Amino acid sequence: MRPLDRLEAALERTLQVLVIGLMLALAAVVVIGVVFRKAGAALSWYDEIAATLLAWLTYYGASLAALRGAHLGFPKIKDAFPRKLRVPLLVIREAVIVTFLLLVAWAGWKVLVVLEGHYLVTVPWLPARITQSVIPIGAVLFILAELVHAARSFKTDADS
Repeated sequence: MRPLDRLEAALERTLQVLVIGLMLALAAVVVIGVVFRKAGAALSWYDEIAATLLAWLTYYGASLAALRGAHLGFPKIKDAFPRKLRVPLLVIREAVIVTFLLLVAWAGWKVLVVLEGHYLVTVPWLPARITQSVIPIGAVLFILAELVHAARSFKTDADS
């Protein structure tokens, strides 16, 4: 197995486990929240934790989708171009996506710096930096997934 194949397999497995775990956690929190609300004892932390889990699921799920070529992709448009133009267009596409995600990662890091010493309102022992860490981490994972997928696409389009 080539190093790129090993990296792709490890990244895909890690993201799958993470996404499934987040889906299960979010489902459990929603069910628990509904049950307690119906019982007349709404949980104070429900909204904040459910929103955080949904954000995490979105970021990490987007990375998994990017790894599979199912995010920010327009294969029909790419396939409409002559073969000679596909690789240059793919390079431009990747440059734009990676540049944007580098900006997101940088901005996310700046947010973490600002949140030093802040905690969630309803879960006062949980640092806000942990909940917002998904921004830079998710952006870096998305970049990695995008580059792994791009390497495979470059090879496919160059060989065609």
